Amino acid sequence: MKHLQLTAAIGAALLPLALQAQNAAKKPHIIFIMTDQQRGDAMGCMGNESIHTPAMNQLAQEGSLFTSAYTSTPSSTPARAGLLTGMSPWHHGMLGYGKVAEEYRYEMPRMLRDLGYYTFGIGKMHWNPQNALHGFHATLLDESGRAESKDFISDYRKWFQVFAPGLNPDETGIGWNAHAATTYKLDKSLHPTAWTGEMARELIRNYESEQPLFLKISFARPHSPYDPPQRYLDLYADADIPKPFVGDWCTEFANELDPSKASSDAPFANFGEEYAVNSRRHYYANITFIDDQIGAIIDVLKQKGMYDNALICFTADHGDMMGDHYHWRKTYPYEGSAKIPFIVKWPQSFGIKAGAKIEQPVELRDFLPTFIDIAGSTVPSDMDGASLRRLAEGNTSSWRKYIDLEHATCYRKENYWCALTDGKIKYVWNFNTGQEQLFDLVKDPGELHECSADKKYKKTLAEMRQAMIQHLSERGEPYIKDGNLVKLSSTILYSPAYPR
Repeated sequence: MKHLQLTAAIGAALLPLALQAQNAAKKPHIIFIMTDQQRGDAMGCMGNESIHTPAMNQLAQEGSLFTSAYTSTPSSTPARAGLLTGMSPWHHGMLGYGKVAEEYRYEMPRMLRDLGYYTFGIGKMHWNPQNALHGFHATLLDESGRAESKDFISDYRKWFQVFAPGLNPDETGIGWNAHAATTYKLDKSLHPTAWTGEMARELIRNYESEQPLFLKISFARPHSPYDPPQRYLDLYADADIPKPFVGDWCTEFANELDPSKASSDAPFANFGEEYAVNSRRHYYANITFIDDQIGAIIDVLKQKGMYDNALICFTADHGDMMGDHYHWRKTYPYEGSAKIPFIVKWPQSFGIKAGAKIEQPVELRDFLPTFIDIAGSTVPSDMDGASLRRLAEGNTSSWRKYIDLEHATCYRKENYWCALTDGKIKYVWNFNTGQEQLFDLVKDPGELHECSADKKYKKTLAEMRQAMIQHLSERGEPYIKDGNLVKLSSTILYSPAYPR
C-alpha cells in the first residue's frame, strides 16, 4: 500500500513537469500588437518620463527592447507591405505611399497558416482591396472611415451602428490626417481603441483550439485624430510634455506656410510651441488608452494559460513628427517619423534573458522571419528580414550594419529620399535635390545639428556615401551611374518587384 501511495505521489509530482514539457513542445502562440503612427520615443521604457505606458514597459521588462528600431518606408501602406512580406522596399516593390498588392510570394498570415496556426486579424490592415485576407482565416476591420473598396463598411462601423445607432463615430470633426486635438465626444466604450481591445480579448477568451494562435491586433490610434477620452487626457494635466525639436537646418520649414492660413493637416508649418505641446498631450493620452487595452489583453492571456507559451510583439507602422523641425505627420527620414517602438516578449521555454536592451538596427521586415523561426520552420534564403531570436540570444555576429530607409515623393517634391542608419549615425540622400544630410544620433538624438559640412565628420560622410552607393547598386541606372549617386528627374513609386 505504501509503495502504491509513493508511486502515486511521485506521479502527481511529475505531472506538472510532464504538462510543462508537453506545453514546451507546442508551437508558441504569436500575439502581434501594433499601433498606427506611434513614435519610437513615446514609451516610458524608451526613457520618456512624461508618458504613462505601464503595460508596454512591463513587456519590455519581461522581453527584449530593441532601441534602434525603424520602419523602412515611414507611411502606412509601404510599411505594412514590408511587415507582411519580410522584404525590403525594393524587393516588395513599394517605395512610397501606394496600394498594397493583392498577393505576394511571401505573406505573414498565409505562411503561418501553412505552419498550422489559426490566423486572425483585428483592427487596421490598410490593404487593397480592404477585405483582402492574405492568408488570415478571418479579420475584423477598423479602417478609420476609409472606404476604398466598393460598398465597404468596416466591422467597427457596423458594430458602432448597433450600439450607437444614429450617432456619428467622427463626432470630433477632426480629419484623419489633422494634428489639431480634442477629447472624444462619445462614451469611451464606443471609441475604436476600446473596440479593438475588446474584440481581441473576446477572441482570446473563446479560444479553445489545439492549434497555436496567430493574432494580429492593430490599433488605428494614436494616428490622428488625437481624440482621447477625457479621463486619459486628465492624466497629463500637469505633465511636462516634451517640446518639439528645432534643428539648425530647418528654418525654411518655419516659413513654408503661414500658420494663420495653414490647415490643421499641413505637413509643414510653425504653429507655435503651445499648439505642438497640446497636440502631443492628446497624442500621449491616446497612447495611454491603448496601453490600458494592451494590459487587459495580457491579463486575459494569463487567465487562459496562454501567456507563458506566447511570443508577444509590440510595434508601430511608423512614427509622427509632432512638430519636430516644423514637420508634421510622417514620410520623413527623421527620428520622429522613422523610428518606432519594438518589443518582443519570448515564450518562457526559450530561456531568453528578460529585460535586455538590444542596440542592433532592426526593422518591420524582421518579424515574419522571427515567426517562421519560432514556429520551427526555415526562413527562405531570399527573405530580407532576419530572425530576431539570435539577437535576443546574444548572437550579434553577421547582423546587418545599417538598415535602409526611403520614401518616394510626398507633400513636396523635395521630400524624396533614401537613408541609412545603425541607430548611431544617419545619412540621408535626397533624390530630388542631391542634398546630403548627416546626423550623429549618439550625441544628438533630436537631430538638432546637421553635420555633413563639419570637417570632423568628413571621413564618416564619405563612408556613409559609399555605403549608400553600395545599397543602391543593385538598382543600377537611374539611381547609380559610373559608381556615383544620381539625382532623379521623376519619382519612382513602385520597383520592378511589385506584383502586377
